[in-house]
Amino acid sequence: MRAIVIAGGDAPERSTLDAAWPGWDRPCDLVVAADRGALAAVALGLRPDVVVGDIDSLGHAEADRLAVAGIPFERVPAEKDETDTELALLVALRRGASDVVVLGALGGPRLDHALANIALLDHPALAGTTAAILDGRTRIRLLSAAGGTAGPASLALPGPVGGIVSLIPVGEAADAVTTDGLAYALAGDTLPAGPARGVSNVRTAPVARVSLGRGRLLVIEIADGTGPHGPSGTGGVP
Repeated sequence: MRAIVIAGGDAPERSTLDAAWPGWDRPCDLVVAADRGALAAVALGLRPDVVVGDIDSLGHAEADRLAVAGIPFERVPAEKDETDTELALLVALRRGASDVVVLGALGGPRLDHALANIALLDHPALAGTTAAILDGRTRIRLLSAAGGTAGPASLALPGPVGGIVSLIPVGEAADAVTTDGLAYALAGDTLPAGPARGVSNVRTAPVARVSLGRGRLLVIEIADGTGPHGPSGTGGVP
């Protein structure tokens, strides 16, 4: 079951998503909006199956308008332990989602929210599911491997040649990292947490791949390969 979760940050336009990540909107079974994410969903041509949150950023007038259109709400108190995005993600999982795409989770004025949204990829409730955060240039996924007899975990990285791929360990060193289809190859290497060795690799094939023996890696892809740390080599893996 595939779900799209729309957070309350700045969501890209549909044309931008289509260009960067073709197929991002392939048929899905569920659309869950977190508070103001309901407006972004409508702008993307997606009708929310449910809006989750305390409605502080959406506002009661917009909430009433959506309710009149027949869109249901799961309202929560403003004082809570979870963000609206986390609650929306949990609703999607509770309804059976096994493949989740999150939009609107990176932009906006709140860096703390963006970091917290990225950290949601490591949420225990996501164990055994596929999850990605997308914006108009960026795709973020988490690759985890328990090590031992479980064997390596791997992730396919389809995208344009020249796009940037960064591998960032989470919490501890990532061991036995091997890549294919990237300019700066890794072959069973260890990426320690802290140093930025895995930042700004470059995709050299339409489908690259990364495998991991033990640990956790944030896999961050930049679709167009531009920017101050693009394919010039200044940020590439040595």
